[in-house]
Amino acid sequence: MQTSARSPAAISPISRLPPFPHLPLPATIASWLTSKTCMNILDDLRARGLLADCTDAEALAQRLAQGPITLYCGFDPTADSLHVGNLVPLFALRRFQLAGCLPIVLAGGATGMVGDPSGKSSERNLQTPEQVAHNIECIKGQLAQFLDFETKVNPARLVNNADWFAQIRFLDFLRDVGKHFTVNWVIAKESVRARMTDRDSGISYTEFSYMLLQAYDFYHLYRTFGCELQVGASDQWGNITAGVELCRRKLGQTVWGLTFPLLTRSDGAKYGKSASGAVYLDPRRTSVYRFYQFFMQAEDADVLKLLRVLTFLPHEQIAALAREVETNPAGRAAQKALAREVTTLVHGEQACADAMRASEIMFGGALDGVREELFMDVVGEAPTQRVSKSRLEGAGLPIIEAFVEAGLSASRSQARKDIEGGGAYVNNVRVAGSGQSLTSKDLLFGRYVLLRKGKRNYAVIVAE
Repeated sequence: MQTSARSPAAISPISRLPPFPHLPLPATIASWLTSKTCMNILDDLRARGLLADCTDAEALAQRLAQGPITLYCGFDPTADSLHVGNLVPLFALRRFQLAGCLPIVLAGGATGMVGDPSGKSSERNLQTPEQVAHNIECIKGQLAQFLDFETKVNPARLVNNADWFAQIRFLDFLRDVGKHFTVNWVIAKESVRARMTDRDSGISYTEFSYMLLQAYDFYHLYRTFGCELQVGASDQWGNITAGVELCRRKLGQTVWGLTFPLLTRSDGAKYGKSASGAVYLDPRRTSVYRFYQFFMQAEDADVLKLLRVLTFLPHEQIAALAREVETNPAGRAAQKALAREVTTLVHGEQACADAMRASEIMFGGALDGVREELFMDVVGEAPTQRVSKSRLEGAGLPIIEAFVEAGLSASRSQARKDIEGGGAYVNNVRVAGSGQSLTSKDLLFGRYVLLRKGKRNYAVIVAE
């Protein structure tokens, strides 16, 4: 039962989010939804390998059998975009909402100023209030990609913990919250203990206090919105159980914590980073094409797990794809399904279709009818060589010179061999002979020429 001491209206509202963009639901989600209720959501999470730990799974199952529950997950705004690693808890909130529950997304406007030591071997760089505010504003729209803030039945809610921490005095926090936790209890948590045993980096009092701040978030959300469940990645277990403990001590109420396994590759490394860094949800930081390709390149050892945790495909369909991996791994049917489903969920159907078209181009597909915006995604993945437009006038730029200058061939003699061997292409059309030249007629969008050697070695000539 909700025991609110303050009205929800007392919380400063975050500006209104845009409408949920993916309604009506994609067919794969609609199929998943038909058999999901609050009663069996835990069974679905368990079957997908999404249930790492729970403070009391049996009691939580009994509570869910009684009807919808309010739950929350927090995201500290450490960057101006969420990344692939955030998809597991985001999709989990969506699974709960589709099953009838009420999700709360907590933006850590206050906790983001402190820094969570969980999973970190050294102190985070502190952000300014302006940086935190900017990052929250940027990720707001991304949150609306996955949760419905407009439905009248069980709308999602976005809150900012800076709204309530700004009203709390330091001495009051020490007396009302700090007294409920012994130092021994806090340092017993892995996120703190691991840092305390590192003599070189250690842990500051700032990050040491983070667990109490997150605990107060849970306490506040229970009192204000009747929130009974906090979810998060397994590295949040210490912070989550602190909130469960604070609600028990201060309110005498039972609330629950549930964690998901960290998204890791088969070699144990965290999943969600490419050679160039984190894979972001914002297409300005990670192009849709690169996002799509990131999942296309998933290893066979990882792809089935990723299908279970990052898509809403039915278990039967995932099982069928598992058989494909065994019988025809070269077909990469599982990777194609994974890339298509996740890209559609994050960027929408049209953007996914464009990424698939760009992928065809990178595998030698025809360029007829391709849009410049789509072509630019391809250009972004290939090395470029700038040349003067005047070199493409008249007789043009000899194809041999173009391949050498673009770095596709080490020398003129090697370029001649590559071309005469039939392995050279201009705009994905095979070069007829080494005597061919590039002219202004070869320019795409008046600026570009796409060169390829073999199956996957690309370069782009940019005429200026």
